[in-house]
Amino acid sequence: MLHEPATPSGKDPAGPYKMRLGIWMFLFYSLFYALFVAINLLSPQAMGAVVFLGLNLATVYGFALIIVALIQALIYDALCRKKEAEFAQAEKQNDVAASPARATPAKANPAKTTSAKTTSAKTTSVKSSPKKSTSTKIDPSKSNPSKTNRKEGGKG
Repeated sequence: MLHEPATPSGKDPAGPYKMRLGIWMFLFYSLFYALFVAINLLSPQAMGAVVFLGLNLATVYGFALIIVALIQALIYDALCRKKEAEFAQAEKQNDVAASPARATPAKANPAKTTSAKTTSAKTTSVKSSPKKSTSTKIDPSKSNPSKTNRKEGGKG
């Protein structure tokens, strides 16, 4: 069996930008986490100090680590989308500038135009008729014999 990517992928023009941004964000988060580890190693008693709403430093710092990671992910996504949009806009402008301007529109083939009109006429002329509801009533006592047996005290 051949395993290929689900979607076709090409060269990502924003790839180098994404890589640099990811590395900088990783370094920032690594330093933030390293400070947490350093406090635990150098002054473990400090982690027990109550700092916010009755919570100790370890708890507050732990939640801060999680929240900062989520915020960084949102920032990374927003910045990458913005950069990809810039590249897409630039590529679109390059494509428009590179393509020759057409002075006159291309003439349509009359046979294709006629068949298209016929097809559209067929589609619009078809009226949908309301279907009758064919719902069947299900007797709950007959649908699941094991429930019936339980209600009657039988084994099921």
